[in-house]
Amino acid sequence: MNARPTAMIAEDEPLMRERLKEKLAEAWPELVIVAEASDADEALALFDAHEPDIAFLDIRMPGLTGLEVATAAADVSPGTQVVFVTAYDQYAIQAFERGAADYLLKPIVRERLVATIARLRSRLGSATAQNDALLALIRDLASKSPAKPAEQPLVWITASAGKETRLIMVDDVAYFKSDSKYTTVMTAQGESLLRTSLQELLARLDATHFKQIHRGTIVNMRMVSSIVRDENGRGTMRLKDHPETLQVSLTFMPLFKNM
Repeated sequence: MNARPTAMIAEDEPLMRERLKEKLAEAWPELVIVAEASDADEALALFDAHEPDIAFLDIRMPGLTGLEVATAAADVSPGTQVVFVTAYDQYAIQAFERGAADYLLKPIVRERLVATIARLRSRLGSATAQNDALLALIRDLASKSPAKPAEQPLVWITASAGKETRLIMVDDVAYFKSDSKYTTVMTAQGESLLRTSLQELLARLDATHFKQIHRGTIVNMRMVSSIVRDENGRGTMRLKDHPETLQVSLTFMPLFKNM
């Protein structure tokens, strides 16, 4: 463990992120903030890169929720203590009180933060985080959280290929890959470009069939033939009708445990 404890903050609201940093600097000056994330996939990548002692995770972020990030990160950084930043109702708070993770309610009150810091300090240097208890807590929270309003998944998109604009059925897409300011759409007809970010797409796609496998890649699972795990735990995904392979980053491999 480092001489000074390390932490990351995953919060999509910049002002809230800055306020939390300020309050932490005041209440726990020796804590080093090694990483900040504004969305879920960035948070997962930072878990892999830094394996912080502590992670402050906003529950409601674009893409995956903080609960889903904690689930995926449990294998990547098992020693990380999780603190959920939340505006959940009392049922969820009761679950936190019984669980393996701590929590901070928005807006963050200094007295609550000081109490959380005291618990975090007492656990630093002890055994790795209790993953089973944490995952049980997440399942409990998921069962109590209000259901999101149903939104119809995307059925078709329009994308450009040179001067041509293509109407593409989403079911025909093999994968989406971020490409600078654009997103590449790969189908049997080749590549097209879409002026929509990967995270915006992820929120609109059918989660049953489309999975994020890398910070910059979403794949249509119906197009996948196999996944091979290497000695470092990362994966290589082969597609049914495409010669190229896709890399599955270590942070996303836990999502495919049952495959």
